[in-house]
Formats: sequence, C-alpha cells, structure tokens
Amino acid sequence: MDLQTTLAGFPNATPLDGLDQAWKWSLGPVLHFAGLLSEDGTRLLQTNQRGKHDDELARAVLAFAREHEQALIGTDRPIAAVPGFSADGYVFDAVAATAPEVHGHHKAQNPDLTAVTYIVFPAFATEVSGRESLEEAQARYQKMLSPAEIGREAVPFLKMSFDNPRTGGGSTNPGRALTYPRMLRQEIPQLEGAPGGFVEWENRTGEVWRVAWEGEWVLSGAEGERRGMSLDDVLDVADRTLLLS
Repeated sequence: MDLQTTLAGFPNATPLDGLDQAWKWSLGPVLHFAGLLSEDGTRLLQTNQRGKHDDELARAVLAFAREHEQALIGTDRPIAAVPGFSADGYVFDAVAATAPEVHGHHKAQNPDLTAVTYIVFPAFATEVSGRESLEEAQARYQKMLSPAEIGREAVPFLKMSFDNPRTGGGSTNPGRALTYPRMLRQEIPQLEGAPGGFVEWENRTGEVWRVAWEGEWVLSGAEGERRGMSLDDVLDVADRTLLLS
C-alpha cells in the first residue's frame, strides 16, 4: 500500500501545514482527522476530533507523536502514553497511542490500512498505566476516555474491587477491574457500619490500596496502615493516589 497516495485521496484531504508527509481531512461537519506517516513511511499516525476541532492541537499532537514515535508505537503495548506534552489553551499533559487491534478504524472500508494505523490523541499522564491488557486498552479507548473530544476532562486509570455485606453490593468479576473514579468515591462511604467489607483499588503506577471499616476507618497501602482517619481524609487519600503520575 502506498500510504502517501492513500492519505492524499481521503475526502477533502489537504496537506497539514507545518509537518512533512501530513494531511488533514473530514467527513462532514462533525468528524475531523489528521495524520502523518511514520519515520520509515510504513505506518500512519492519525488523530481524530469530533465536533469541536482545532487544527493547531492536531498539529501539536502529531508533531509530539513523531518526536516520540518509538515510545508510542515501537512497543508491543496495545496502548502507550508519553508525558511532557502541552498545547496552548489545553490542560492535556501527555500524548497516547493505540494499536490497530484496539481502535479498528478504517476496518470497514480499508482493512489493510487499519493494520498500519495508530491512533494518537491528547491525553493526561494519569490515564495510561502501560500495563493494560488488550481488552483493557479497548475498554479505555472505546468506552472510557472519549479521545476524540478535545474538551474532555481527565479519567485517571483505576482498577477496583469491593464487597459490602451491609448493602449487598460487590464486584462480580475476579480481581480488580477498570472503573471510574466516581465509583471509588461512591463505594468508600458505604463501608461505614459494614465490618468485613472492603474497597480495594489500583492506580496507574501499580500501587494497591485497601480501605475497610472496623469501628473506624482502616486504610492500608503504599504508606502502611493508618487508622482513626475521618471519611474526608480517606477520600482525600483516594483522590491523591489516582493523581500520581
């Protein structure tokens, strides 16, 4: 496949100023794309924007991706991220990349292109652990992160399990599973008055924390065990563990 010819032939494709071998194209007023060829010309680094779009942000993402190409697409990880990104007017601090088997773009019309396309997007350093399985990477990209929304907020990486004998709530999966930070804040207060219950969570750095109610809050984790904390203190610690980058 001649990638340069393929990209130049996309609907409404025009060169993306400021980058070599880079183009932008669109599908109607909602979907906007930009992409550039990898250094060896064999792969496409593509960024997508839905609704509100910004060519300057797309250019900055692609330029950063080209600079950090090896770390983003030169590994076997289904999703990877490199911190240190910045763009005027945005609070993103990283760029992430997903492998072809994660995103599936172009699959319907050009599956050969899918196999060499990596989707790159502005991200937050707290969102990607680098240890995601293929299924976890697919869940993050397809359901949790909204990577084409340039006005989105951060969704820190979080895996959680819990059991609450008082409410009857608990995990149905084996081990810890991906979830949203709001679920952690929702389940911890429910432990009060539920001896034997627990909430356990893992952040992007792999640290595991556990909180239980034993007539008082008991929090254990990377800093050892702590007792006698207020609920607000426990929730504050939980929040801070998810912001470690």
